[in-house]
Amino acid sequence: MVRFQQHKLYIYTLVSLAVIFWGMSYIWTKIAFEYYQPITVMLIRLTISTTLMAIIFRARKLTERIDPKDYKAFILLSLFSPFFYFIGENFGVYHVSPTVAAVIVATIPVFSPILGYLAFREKISAINVIGFLVSFFGVIVMVMDGDMRFTAAPIGIFFLFFAVFSALVNIIFLKKLAVKYSSFTIILVQNFLGGLFFIPVFLVMDAQDFLQIRPSWEAIASLVALAVFGSTLAFMFYTSGVRAIGIARTAIFANLIPVVTAITSFIFLGELIDLGRIIGMFIVISGLLMTQVSGLRRRRRLLETHASKN
Repeated sequence: MVRFQQHKLYIYTLVSLAVIFWGMSYIWTKIAFEYYQPITVMLIRLTISTTLMAIIFRARKLTERIDPKDYKAFILLSLFSPFFYFIGENFGVYHVSPTVAAVIVATIPVFSPILGYLAFREKISAINVIGFLVSFFGVIVMVMDGDMRFTAAPIGIFFLFFAVFSALVNIIFLKKLAVKYSSFTIILVQNFLGGLFFIPVFLVMDAQDFLQIRPSWEAIASLVALAVFGSTLAFMFYTSGVRAIGIARTAIFANLIPVVTAITSFIFLGELIDLGRIIGMFIVISGLLMTQVSGLRRRRRLLETHASKN
């Protein structure tokens, strides 16, 4: 019993660290933008992460070959995430505060049931619809004032919802590949192909400026932190949580990412969060919890039904 409790505490610690790393990734990104353009930040982040994961892959003597039939699926998966997703997220963070960015990106699970219906004809429950409406209202509270004027840059909001859309399309290909390949292999291939997609964009847009920049140690530390903690360890820790306690329970922890971002943004960037944004953030999180709690109940009923039949 004691050993089980220790294992459970270990898993919860890993998931909590993943949430902290992802929450702080918006801060590290904002700091890196003081020296580098978004495309450069994304390319460096993916290059470091891919190299680190390849070393881990070899050190653990993992061997998993990709079936040629799945090349197209991996290319499309990597095109939407990390390529399109990081374009949306990073240019979004470039134009709006880290807290607003984290809250909008956190709505991905709310849109997932809609994707499930459109792509797989999965049923949408009433609580999913209510959760979606509540979360969307929370986003409006965060980005607009009482006169319905944007308090955040509209272009930044557009890019962030583009990131949300890209992540949702990514789920379609991820569902197919997750059946055949480990999460580690999928993330490694995604990061590698995503980096390749960014190279020509970098050469056209940022290469000349990159050669003239003399970054500070703060910028270098932020890039390394993004790659090591945000793009590597966070995914590994979160995956461990999914395997041990399930997708729905692990996702509940992820709802705290905007809270971590808000706190660390205040500490490291001096960002002041007004009452309207605090209220909006908790409205969004409430909507997320509604959809995830309903998912937990649905899975529990399915397990009970399966158990009674056996």
